[in-house]
Amino acid sequence: MTKKYYYTLYSRSGIIFLFLIILYSELWAQSKNPSPINFPTPKNVENMLFYLQRDPNTNTLIYAINLKENGSISSSNPIRTYWIRYAEKGEKKDLGYIQKKFAYGMDVKDLGKDQYELRFVSHKKLPFTLKRYADKNYHVSVSINNKTIRVTRLFVRIEGGSFWLPNVKYAEIEGLDESTGKPAVERINVK
Repeated sequence: MTKKYYYTLYSRSGIIFLFLIILYSELWAQSKNPSPINFPTPKNVENMLFYLQRDPNTNTLIYAINLKENGSISSSNPIRTYWIRYAEKGEKKDLGYIQKKFAYGMDVKDLGKDQYELRFVSHKKLPFTLKRYADKNYHVSVSINNKTIRVTRLFVRIEGGSFWLPNVKYAEIEGLDESTGKPAVERINVK
């Protein structure tokens, strides 16, 4: 066999090997400490911006745009948050006072021109942005790890702890990378 043949064979096998290493490392990183729960995907939810799921059950928080009867956004309360209690036959339920004020509620700041800054009351370090896009719809985005992601789902991995101090392992932000239009998942440490 010629040198050229060995070089071509070596190059191809090297590329395949490198590809397999990258694929394996990506799968390993995503599967590191996954939740043992199979979560449902909310379907046909009116005005949903994104949803949040977390251990220890399948109950899902819906974050929806709060529109007035005339179709304009409620500037005093642009986000409506409620549960879909999948563990209780899919019943919809509003957040309780403690849930709203200490865990899953959002602080909202009106930035003007149909744009709002959102921060979770339980993790104020990371600002999200609610704004009207070119498609005339409102979407929520977040800038993280040099990417701007249009958020579709948040997941919070919890292992034990207590009601007031859950042991949060990580949070994942899922959506579309606004620069590429491709799906994106970013994991963050929330401690």
